[in-house]
Amino acid sequence: MQSVIEFIQQPWSWWFSGAIISSIMFILLFFGKSFGFSANLRTICTVAGAGKKVPFFNFNWKTQIWNLVFLVGAIIGGFIANQFLSNGEAVQISQSTISDLSALGFAAPTSVQPEELFSWEAAFSVKGFLILALGGLMVGFGARYAGGCTSGHAISGISDLQIPSIIAVVGFFIGGLIMTFGILPLIF
Repeated sequence: MQSVIEFIQQPWSWWFSGAIISSIMFILLFFGKSFGFSANLRTICTVAGAGKKVPFFNFNWKTQIWNLVFLVGAIIGGFIANQFLSNGEAVQISQSTISDLSALGFAAPTSVQPEELFSWEAAFSVKGFLILALGGLMVGFGARYAGGCTSGHAISGISDLQIPSIIAVVGFFIGGLIMTFGILPLIF
């Protein structure tokens, strides 16, 4: 008989996440809530007192406690998955993806993230620092400009049938394609 940990560690079918996400979205819609991780940044700034200086941060942050709990749960869940449920194997990707990445100078994965970008050596190199800093600024600016992040628009906004979210998600895909096939090969 399988232990609970062996059951959790096995590969799960693709449809399971969809069923869980749709269940969560139904519950959020039922209670009149919308999902999005980037909303937590505004809430954290408000809790820290930014509302005294900037009107955008002047709102009742206590209405967003449920979203902060979700954020903390995601962090704790990631820690538990890494420390107790991971078998230490590298992420499994297709051979064609490994070939495409090696053409850009990335080695086959030995962990979850490519070490050429997400290691201390890369972060403290000029190129690595600029990529991470500019990428972070672009993601933050994009989430603010689009009125939400990919999870908020793609999961919550589309399930609410919001036209701005559909437009934003199309923009996210176009930006991802431009980055993958245009900008990334130029950088590496």
